[in-house]
Amino acid sequence: MKHQHWIRSAAIAGVIALLTTGCSVLGTGKKSDIDAPPTTGAEADAKTTSAAVTIDMIEDNSSQMTVYVKDAKGFVAPLSLGLPKTVSVAKTTLEYMVDGGPVASLLPSGFQALLPKGTKVVSLNVTSDKRAIVDFSKEFLNYDGPNERKILEAITWNLTSFPTVEKVQLRVDGKDLKEMPKGKTPLDTPLARSMGINIEKAEDAEFGQSTPVTLYFLNQNDQNYKYYVPVTRLVKRTDDVAKAVVEQLIKGPDQKKGLAAVLNATTEVKSIKPSDGVITVDFSNKFLGADQKASAEAMQSVILSLTENTSFKQVQIKVDGAVKPVTKTTHINPAKL
Repeated sequence: MKHQHWIRSAAIAGVIALLTTGCSVLGTGKKSDIDAPPTTGAEADAKTTSAAVTIDMIEDNSSQMTVYVKDAKGFVAPLSLGLPKTVSVAKTTLEYMVDGGPVASLLPSGFQALLPKGTKVVSLNVTSDKRAIVDFSKEFLNYDGPNERKILEAITWNLTSFPTVEKVQLRVDGKDLKEMPKGKTPLDTPLARSMGINIEKAEDAEFGQSTPVTLYFLNQNDQNYKYYVPVTRLVKRTDDVAKAVVEQLIKGPDQKKGLAAVLNATTEVKSIKPSDGVITVDFSNKFLGADQKASAEAMQSVILSLTENTSFKQVQIKVDGAVKPVTKTTHINPAKL
């Protein structure tokens, strides 16, 4: 499996963050718009709105940006914060991921910045092959050993949330960083989102014979602030990633991790069909709650998970063949202090 070293060296920990009010696709500087793909026949006549997510860059008049931080349980968590408008949005988000920096007053209870105190982002350049080269000051190396992988996940997932970045290369004081000094994590190749985030392994999966899927569950802090948590779970090897994603969402989170399920365990999937850039998931009516309505949290979780793991940027959700509307969302995990 690609980047197998990351999976083997990762602590089996599976929890992290993204919020329920105004949740959007994972990303910094991105928004999630709910648009309806073309409909025909009865669907068009009913004028229903499908659950379709389109990923675009942040609007010029918005200062909402997403940063990756650590939550009270020690997991990497993306939060959407109101940051100063600058020419380099990506560089600004990294600067607001420094412990003890200006982000401290913006974080909700229980969250903490991951980059070591005093770290400066000397430069950030993106090459034509979508590689972000980040040069940090020497303070970057003054981190706590247990945070090593969390720091790498936070930087990588933060920068690859921008459409112009697919890989990340780290430098310190102008020199390429070949490995992290404490845990000896190798950095001989650029980092990519394929490294996963908050890695855990399904009981029936084996290292080297597995497929990683990133799932979005729910968590909350001590002030009842709810947020989505991306967990990269290693499952039995499969070529049908979309099916595996939905099956794992139904299976739910590892109960020992303290996350909340987003789909009822009795939920049934009637079909998953890709067509014209849209992937459509048709659930049975067990997807609905006691009030016979679809949970917004469940629908957003399906959308976030499918758009993260597949090439589709639009997701249509149906229940017994009927398209379900989804409220428009903007940025991921708007922070509540």
